[in-house]
Amino acid sequence: MKYKDIEFLRITPLRGPNIWTYRPIIEAWVDIGDLEEAPSNLIPGFAERLSAWLPSLIEHRCSEGERGGFLQRLREGTWAAHILEHVTLELQNLAGQRTGFGKARQTSKHGIYKVVVRSRQEQVTRACLAAARDLVMAAINNTPFDVPGAVEKLREMADALCLGPSTTSIVDAATERGIPSIRLNEGNLVQLGYGIRQRRIWTAETDSTSAIAESISRDKDLTKNLLAACGVPVPEGRIVKSPEDAWEAAEDIGLPVAVKPIDANHARGVSLDLTSREQIEAAYKLALEEGSDVLVERSIPGVEHRLLVVGKRLVAATRGEIASVTGDGKSTVVELIDSQINSDPRCGEDEAFPLEPVRLEREPAVMLELQRQGFGPDSIPPTGKKVLIIRYGNLADDVTDEVHPEVAAVATLAARIVGLDVAGVDIVAEDISRPLEAQLGAVVEVNAGPGLLMHLKPAKGKPRPVGQAIVDSLFPANDNGRIPIVGVTGTQGTTLIARLVAWLIHLSGKHVGLVCRDGLFLDRRHVEKNDCANWAASQRLLINRTLEAAVFENHAAMILGEGIAYDRCQVGIVTDVGGSEALGNFDINDAEQVFHAMRTQIDVVLPDGAAVLNAGDPLALRMANLCDGEVILYDPSRELPAIVEHRAKGGRALFMRDNRIMLATGSVEGPIAEPPAFPAQNSEDGSEAKRTGSWLAATGAAVALGIPLEMIRVGIETFEQDRSKRPARSRPRRVANQ
Repeated sequence: MKYKDIEFLRITPLRGPNIWTYRPIIEAWVDIGDLEEAPSNLIPGFAERLSAWLPSLIEHRCSEGERGGFLQRLREGTWAAHILEHVTLELQNLAGQRTGFGKARQTSKHGIYKVVVRSRQEQVTRACLAAARDLVMAAINNTPFDVPGAVEKLREMADALCLGPSTTSIVDAATERGIPSIRLNEGNLVQLGYGIRQRRIWTAETDSTSAIAESISRDKDLTKNLLAACGVPVPEGRIVKSPEDAWEAAEDIGLPVAVKPIDANHARGVSLDLTSREQIEAAYKLALEEGSDVLVERSIPGVEHRLLVVGKRLVAATRGEIASVTGDGKSTVVELIDSQINSDPRCGEDEAFPLEPVRLEREPAVMLELQRQGFGPDSIPPTGKKVLIIRYGNLADDVTDEVHPEVAAVATLAARIVGLDVAGVDIVAEDISRPLEAQLGAVVEVNAGPGLLMHLKPAKGKPRPVGQAIVDSLFPANDNGRIPIVGVTGTQGTTLIARLVAWLIHLSGKHVGLVCRDGLFLDRRHVEKNDCANWAASQRLLINRTLEAAVFENHAAMILGEGIAYDRCQVGIVTDVGGSEALGNFDINDAEQVFHAMRTQIDVVLPDGAAVLNAGDPLALRMANLCDGEVILYDPSRELPAIVEHRAKGGRALFMRDNRIMLATGSVEGPIAEPPAFPAQNSEDGSEAKRTGSWLAATGAAVALGIPLEMIRVGIETFEQDRSKRPARSRPRRVANQ
C-alpha cells in the first residue's frame, strides 16, 4: 500500500520563550492522513529501513529515557508525527545544528498534530523539516532516498546561514553567564545584552575595536614602526617598489629575507627564508598580486606562533606546523600532498576542521617553494626525499602553557600599541618558552579580528575558553547585560497596566521603552500609534541602545503565535487567565490551555525578579509555584484567603482600604496612594473592580522594581487622565494563520 504524503498545514516560528520551551522553535501543524490508522509497527520493514538510513537515531532516548528509546517506540508502534519530530531533530544534528528538544502532540482534529522542534536557525530547521517529511515517506513507502546527499545539502546550508564557530563560541559563553543575545544581521553581527547595557561583536571584533587600530593592523609597515618605537622586537625591513628594489633591500638587510604584501591577511602572498635574487624577485611579484605594496624583511629563525590577546592579557597561543612530504619514488608531489597532508582527519575545507587542505592551484606561494627545491606539481621525489610544502604551516598546536611570561608581556604590549582590544599577535621564535631577545625572535604581525577556531579546536593540545575571555572582557564579573524588563499578560487592563508601569519607571529617572496595543513609546514620546504588542516592535526596544528599562504587553495570541521577545524579565504580571474563545486559531479551547500559554510570562522571571499575580483568579494564582523569584499578590480585598495566607508567610501583597492602595509585607502594612477614577463607560477595563486591579498590578510591578513609594504615589496621581477618553480594548486579538 502506498501512503499519501504527510501534509504541512502551518509552519510557525516561535522566536522566543513560548508555550513549549524557553528557546526558539518551529511549530509545524501536520496532517498525517491515512497514517493515523497505520502506526509504525503496522508498516512492514519501515522501522528497519529508517534505522538503516539514520543509524544515529539509536542515540534518541525519547520517553523511554534510555539510549535506543526511540527505536524501541518505533518497533512497538508510534505515529508518523512523532517519527517526523525525531527525524527532523536528527537531520539538524547531522547538519551541525546540535539539538535534542522536540514534541509531537495531537490537536483536537483527527489526524492533525503539532510537531515542535528546537530551531537554532529558522531556514535550516525548515529545510530539515521538509527533508525529514520526504525521508519518512520514502521509508514508509519503500522508495529510494539519498540520505547522504540530503545531509550534505543541509550541512552546506547550515554553514552558509548559521553563525561561524568563532562567533558561536562567544555567544555560547555569554549564554553560560546568563547574558542574552540577538543576531542583528545574516552574518556574524550579534548584540549581547539589552538596551543601554548591550555590547556588540562581529566575529572576534567588538564595539570597542577601534577603526583606527584596525587600519593600523592592516598596514604591516606602520604597525612595525609603531612597535619598534615602543621597544617591541620586530624584523628589520622596508617597503620596496620593484623587483630590483626588493633585491637591493635584501642585500642591505642581509640574507635570508621574507617578502610579504603590506596589507594582505591569512599569510597570502608571504614567502619566507629567501636566499637568492631569483627567489626574491619572484616573491615580489607574488606579494604584489595580494596587496598594494610589498615589504622585505629580515627572516626570523624559528616557527610562527599566534598569541591571542584579549583586553590586557594573553588567553591562548598556538604554534604553526611546517608542512612537508616524503617521496616514495613513484608518487607525484600532488599525490604525496593528498596522501600525506590532506588525508589527515583534522584537515577539511570548512571551519569545523583545525587544518586546511593544501591546494596548489590556489596557493602560488607553495608553487614558489617547490620551485626553490627543484620540483613541480608532477615531479616524483626520490624515495626518502623530504620536500618542504609550506614553511608557515597551519597554526594548529596549542602551546598556551609554554609561553614565557616575557613573551606574553610583549604580545599584550603589541596589542595595546596598535590599540586592539582583541588581537592575534604573530611571533616567530624557535622556542616560545624563552624570552625573544635571547633567540632573536620578533613580532611579525598584529591582526584585528583574529580567528578563534585554532584555539577552540587545536590539532594538538587542549581547547581554550577564548569565547569566555572575550565575554568577560565585555561584561565584568557581575554584569549580565540586562536592563529591567516588565512583561504583562492577561485580558484585563493589560494596556493600562503597561502604560502606568512605564510612566512610573520614567519618573524614577530611567529612559524607558514601551510596546503595547496603544503603540510604541520612548519615554513620553509616542513613536508609533498602531498596535505594537508584537514581536517586531518588541525587538526594536531591545536593540535600542538608549533604553534603561522596557515594558511589554504580551497577550496570549502573541505568546502562541510569535513567542516572547526577551529571554528573561525582572517582573512578570498576570492579570487573569481567560480569553480562550479568541484563541481557537491556535487550537486553544479552554482556560487550562490558556494557563499553559500565559504561564510563559512567569516561567521567564529571573531569580532576583518577581511575579505580580492576581490572587482573585485561581489559575493566575496557580502560577505562584512556577516563579523562580519573589511572588507579589494583589486583590482589592485584604480578606481574600490567598492574600491572608501569603502575608502569613511574610510575603508582599497589595489591596484596597478606604479607596487607597495598601502595601503589606507580612503583617506590616501602609498606604501608597489613592488611584484616580475613570468614568466606567469609557474605561478599557469596564468594572470598577477590574480598574482597581489594574492600579494594584502596576503598583506591584513598581514595588518589585524598587521604585520609592513616594515616587509611586506621585506617579499614580499624575498619570495621564486623558486615557479615560480612549475606547475600550480588553480582549486579545485574533492572529492570522502563519
